[in-house]
Amino acid sequence: MSAENSTKERPSYALALTRVQGIELVSPSFVRVTFGGPDLDEFGTEGDIFDARIKIIFPPTPQAIPAIDRESDDWWGSFLAIPEEERGSMRTYSVRELHVAEEGTEVVVDFVLHLEPGRTGPASTWASTVQVGQPVFIVGPRRGIPSSEHGGAEYAPGAARSVLLAGDETAAPAIARILEDAPRDLRGAAFIEVPTASDILSIQAPPGIEVTWLPRAAEAEHGSSLIPAVLGYLGGADAAVEVRDLEGEELLWETADYSGLGEPIAAAPASVDRYFWIAGESGVVTTLRRHLVKDLGIDRAQVAFMGYWRRGVAMRG
Repeated sequence: MSAENSTKERPSYALALTRVQGIELVSPSFVRVTFGGPDLDEFGTEGDIFDARIKIIFPPTPQAIPAIDRESDDWWGSFLAIPEEERGSMRTYSVRELHVAEEGTEVVVDFVLHLEPGRTGPASTWASTVQVGQPVFIVGPRRGIPSSEHGGAEYAPGAARSVLLAGDETAAPAIARILEDAPRDLRGAAFIEVPTASDILSIQAPPGIEVTWLPRAAEAEHGSSLIPAVLGYLGGADAAVEVRDLEGEELLWETADYSGLGEPIAAAPASVDRYFWIAGESGVVTTLRRHLVKDLGIDRAQVAFMGYWRRGVAMRG
């Protein structure tokens, strides 16, 4: 078998058994965790990272490792075959940093600490108590496989001369990575809503990108600052907008070439001046989608709308 055929037959995603190598509380709501280990030597992306996503499997107890068949290409089937109480919980996260060096590869992830009663989940609980040395499975893109084959990233501005990025604290790591990977001549704006002013973090954005941090008022709901800021910037309504109730609906996920709602998406114009990337709580994203598309007439093919989570619902996967 030729080396070329062997590469083509490799799974597009790699399953890595990692260990926590570093923990840093970077703000009241963000803890930065560094993962390392020999298995990560297969990890990597082709080119810049942007909003690349990975899966993290949080074990049921700190030192427990689910018995996933690591020799099988069907890691997902092996994971599902494990009794639920033994396999732990899997969640999706953005890569904040990826360090590839001769001495090994490290993956850095920023976790949001949602610890309020009734709002926390297995990921926040794990991140709030994690210790250096604890083992964790991570599933992510395999190095050397074209990004078109493993997906897991949505940021696709094409030839757009400016961008608008918007999201809450769950989207902040992806927005930061996008801006730090972006060409230095990129122009536009980024709006990031966070729980408190102490959660404003440093981002090495291009000089032409205006980054606006939006700390929420005490007890305010998600979107209370983000929605009016984005609409005001675009010349739409700048008053408070009621967030749409999504009870019983799927998370919104719509990009230039995919609609989770099954709606047809026309091809983007040959020349696009501005590209939009909006992520976070699904009700907030859906509300912004309604105003951008219906009220402001923005072409859906120019926007990635991504509901990362939904209020009052414990997300899976």
